[in-house]
Amino acid sequence: MTAFNSIAIIGKYLNKSALQMMQTDLADLVRHLASLNIDVWVEEHTAIGAELNGFNTAKLEDIGAKADLAIVMGGDGTMLSVARNLMDAGIPLVGINRGRFGFLTDLRAEDMLDSIDAILAGAYRTETRMMMTASVLRAGKKVYGGLAFNDVVIKSGLRLIELEVEINGKFMHKQRSDGLILSTPTGTTAYALSAGGPILHPDLDAFALVPINPHTLSNRPIVLSSESLIEVTLVQVNDAQISFDGQFQLDLEFGDRVIIKRADRDITLLHPSDYCYFEMLRNKLNWG
Repeated sequence: MTAFNSIAIIGKYLNKSALQMMQTDLADLVRHLASLNIDVWVEEHTAIGAELNGFNTAKLEDIGAKADLAIVMGGDGTMLSVARNLMDAGIPLVGINRGRFGFLTDLRAEDMLDSIDAILAGAYRTETRMMMTASVLRAGKKVYGGLAFNDVVIKSGLRLIELEVEINGKFMHKQRSDGLILSTPTGTTAYALSAGGPILHPDLDAFALVPINPHTLSNRPIVLSSESLIEVTLVQVNDAQISFDGQFQLDLEFGDRVIIKRADRDITLLHPSDYCYFEMLRNKLNWG
């Protein structure tokens, strides 16, 4: 018996060539689950790109109302996108790695059926991870709001920009830099890590603020409580943008204010029962 009676399958749904490459794995997974008398839903773009005919399909935004569990096959980028889209649904996510790093998609494709069977039998670990939300205010009016699982990045591709940062209404500092990464613990193994930021364990309720190539070398990364309300104002700007998980960008203007806080809901990931975060770091980062 399994607690998951209805399962959604989501591949790298916006990349048709990638879906064709993982077509066999997706088909094997869908057929295997169907053979267990599980109600299977295939995300509609995944079904089309991987030519999975004869199965129930659903739009990504509708999957939360139809499934008890979502299995994501792809890389971390796919998992980030799915997590943002399904956050409000509250269903757990399982990742099968068909990408490069696999910090979030930790099941191996070569033994995925055995791993999935173990999870369906109850042999799994549940992990809750926070998300963040950011709003862009221009002349006092909200012009955009979005979610991020990894990070919100304010950056200029041309030259230094100047940012003013406040925490809970208290002035922290001004910085001149190429930009600023505001990261969840999940995102500290992504762009923030390459910019010299710390790795935060996913259990921590915290944000990392990591400057990108700061003009003043004493301007260092800082870790803040996830209860913090962070406000970043652009006081000198040249071709600046804000991005959400590196997957959506919006042009910013002088005087724009970006308000960042913890999202109202978290994401639940399911891992194999023998999953170890530190082992994952050793493998992915080639630690000794």
